[in-house]
Amino acid sequence: MTDPTKLMLADLSNSYADAKVSNAFLRLYVSDSRFGRAFASLHERLNEHFESINDRAETTHHYWAEQSREMLALGKEVANFLDSLKHVGIQVNLEESYAGAIENCRSWLVRSGGSTIPENFEKITITKYEPVFSRPDTEIKLRKSGQRTQLQLIGEGSYAKVFSFIDPDYGIKFAVKRAKGDLSERDLYRFQQEFNILKRLSFPYIVEVFQYDTTRNEYRMEFCESTLRKYIKKHNNTLSFSSRKRIALQFLYGVNYIHTEGLLHRDVSLQNVLVKTFNGGAVLVKLSDFGLAKDMNSEYTRTKTEMRGTYRDPVLESFQGYGVRNEIYSIGWVLSYIFSGREALLSRDDAPSQIVRKCTAHDVAHRYGSVRELIGEVEGMEATPPPTDAPA
Repeated sequence: MTDPTKLMLADLSNSYADAKVSNAFLRLYVSDSRFGRAFASLHERLNEHFESINDRAETTHHYWAEQSREMLALGKEVANFLDSLKHVGIQVNLEESYAGAIENCRSWLVRSGGSTIPENFEKITITKYEPVFSRPDTEIKLRKSGQRTQLQLIGEGSYAKVFSFIDPDYGIKFAVKRAKGDLSERDLYRFQQEFNILKRLSFPYIVEVFQYDTTRNEYRMEFCESTLRKYIKKHNNTLSFSSRKRIALQFLYGVNYIHTEGLLHRDVSLQNVLVKTFNGGAVLVKLSDFGLAKDMNSEYTRTKTEMRGTYRDPVLESFQGYGVRNEIYSIGWVLSYIFSGREALLSRDDAPSQIVRKCTAHDVAHRYGSVRELIGEVEGMEATPPPTDAPA
């Protein structure tokens, strides 16, 4: 036997299948595959009437006859649609201000001769960028405290400042990276591109970003307690070889991931590798600062692009020729610091020194051809080196 409830729901959904709705409203209801188009259609038509009514209230105080009839019919359509869904156990809430506006309009709208808008009419607040229809059974309402929080400056570079704060809604510490106000148009574009790149990357060893604020040119990101430089310096005397190896591999896994995504970082350094710490001493390495990142599949690099970066390959003449082996050079410097705690290249005869020497070889052809190859070398190192190999 056919289920009448299913038939009713199908009819309700199908009745809006051919409705012309703009993407501006469809995008607000993409999470509801069955009734999203219906909600978007109702929302868009309500907005059209409310905007027209607001405009006429400021001018003639007269709403046309045909539009008055349409608005009355639309109010009834909304009520019937919500009642039908409620009848089959689907609760849909209409934003309180919109429900109130429909009820208010019903009090003065008439079906013939046009409608006189009351002198005491209060302008309707239009909602364009948030849904006005919501389903409690498929949504969760996030608390928004509205509290103002104090930012704490935790870092500053040539192009941006980094702050930290505790979000009062979630009780979680976040970081905010804010572009400096005097940036050139080109550097501001790079800052925005950095966010766009990080937003599309998803990997445990890449710093995560959340939202960009165009009014302040800043973006929110996950908070990491330290840079790699500060972390190694603080723990250098107590870090075991196996711990250094784990840190090195996390760093390499992160770089290898962005290479597989077709990106070159071009500014790998101790400052641009962050460390997230956990109780019990566990750490998580995170690559950050993608302002100089380049798509390896793109042949385009400005001919006058200034070469930047902490560890610049001495054999590289311009950023136009920058490739994986040039990135390997800066990786060698970072690995050297991880295994020694010194900002000088390792020069012993042990495995870490041999790896670093190959990374930074003057002849580019003698360097590792990929980070994947380098990972294999580091993974193969013995967990416990000879006593003479102990880091300083």
